[in-house]
Amino acid sequence: MVLLGTIVNGIAIIFGTFFGKFLHRIPEKIKTLVLQSIGLAVVILGIQMGFKSEQYLIVILSLLFGSIIGEVIDLDRKLNALGRWIEVKMGAKEEGGIAKGFVTATLIFAIGAMAIIGALDSGLRNDHSVLFTKSLLDGFTSLVLATTLGIGVLFSAFPVMIYQGAIALFATQIDKWIPQPIMDSFIVEMTATGGIMILAIGLNMLEITRVRVANMLPAILVVAIIVTAQYFWTILF
Repeated sequence: MVLLGTIVNGIAIIFGTFFGKFLHRIPEKIKTLVLQSIGLAVVILGIQMGFKSEQYLIVILSLLFGSIIGEVIDLDRKLNALGRWIEVKMGAKEEGGIAKGFVTATLIFAIGAMAIIGALDSGLRNDHSVLFTKSLLDGFTSLVLATTLGIGVLFSAFPVMIYQGAIALFATQIDKWIPQPIMDSFIVEMTATGGIMILAIGLNMLEITRVRVANMLPAILVVAIIVTAQYFWTILF
């Protein structure tokens, strides 16, 4: 079943959030420290991923043009608007609480090499081991995030499943259309580009910055375009 790993990942996020809500009576100072601890861990993860690049100019150009595209279409506002729509439907008392949890968790779970590599493995080889590992990590992370950011974390499961599921389904045909060198280069540079975005998420969680990370998401698409163009340029010239 091609989508098994993706479904398990979504279920892990949902269950992790529910367990986190049971721990909502944790004292506020402990919640704050826990959130800061996660923020620090996310910063370190982002730094490690950022150093994976083999051609850092691709990362810089991708972030530059991706951020411009993101600002023009304003993905950050649209994601937050979706979060606020969920709040209205759920009758949330605290405005912005669900939206913040939804956006933060969605970015953490969707950006990164494991999401793409795991989904590709599911589609190409029907191997779900990477996504199963990611499910354990995301389940625990969602549990901790839910104690501080609330029920909004749960709703991140749905865009994550759609995102990873689409990649997995696409991957069933990907080897017929995309040469392996392009995929290898894309994964490396996407990991580094995603790492910088994850670093920004961590800094936001620590309230050091207020980077609109969602508006940087098109950088992943730009990475794919640049890597593909570079491959064919090398072949032709």
